[in-house]
Amino acid sequence: MSRTSTGSSSRPDRPSAASPEEERVDGAAIERMLHELGVRPSRDLGQSFLVDPFVADAEAALLDPPDGTPVFEVGGGLGILTGALIRRGARPLTVVERDPRLARFLRRRFAERATVIEADARTFEFPPDAFVTGNLPFSVATPILLSLWKRRVPRIVVMVQKEVAERIAAGPGSKAYGRISILAALFGRTELFRTVPSRLFHPPPEVEGRILLFEARSGKLPVPSVERLEELVRVLFSSRRKQLGNLLPRVAPSPSQASEWARIAAWPEGWERRRPEELPPEAYFAFARACEPPPRRGDPRGAPPRARSSAGG
Repeated sequence: MSRTSTGSSSRPDRPSAASPEEERVDGAAIERMLHELGVRPSRDLGQSFLVDPFVADAEAALLDPPDGTPVFEVGGGLGILTGALIRRGARPLTVVERDPRLARFLRRRFAERATVIEADARTFEFPPDAFVTGNLPFSVATPILLSLWKRRVPRIVVMVQKEVAERIAAGPGSKAYGRISILAALFGRTELFRTVPSRLFHPPPEVEGRILLFEARSGKLPVPSVERLEELVRVLFSSRRKQLGNLLPRVAPSPSQASEWARIAAWPEGWERRRPEELPPEAYFAFARACEPPPRRGDPRGAPPRARSSAGG
């Protein structure tokens, strides 16, 4: 069960309206704070804490929510990004923090200026009209982003592992291009920003981070079934070095049916000799539409018609 609080009965440790320069901390200071809270950074939870407030300020500036837009932060940690959001006037602000000790600390520190919810961001139901930001734990960034995309959250600014960010934004022909690139293109538009060196975290992770901005697609999605597209690209990119002529029958009842769906989707001539990373996202969207079964008579959604009750007859 999630717990929510905007304050505490104890005297809050409120942040000043200091500039990022005045709020700069180092690894030793973070280590002392964590020791006082009884927190030992967990690899399983991906707990590496950002040291540089200028990075947090850049994220808050990129989010740029209109006045009154609900803002949600994923993983408040020790509050470096929370403070930057507050300095920039983000209201109302909600922080989703999984660790109960850090959640209590954030409630004390920010009191009535932020609501703190103790919950796992992977399963938390973010409001679809909210703007979302956060320094995502590198180990679980992808499922969190997929959840946000599927909820059609309009604007997301997050820091993730550099390689993950580059896979999300990759285009066809790139070695980084794959399943997550196609799903990102399905739900919206991605733009990459600065790389964040591992030395700006405590403890330093083994990889660098990168900030990305994601803006959701407006209107209907270009596929009738997200689940069907997910399965299609999962199968095809699981053997990405093979040619599509050998792979496509795996997602169809027969090779001839696979070829027919590719024809309906207007795949380019010679597609059989191409590899999965050579086709753009739009080609996969078109194929997902082509292989969608037509609606059953009497049910525009394609679901089997409801059986009539035999009671009384």
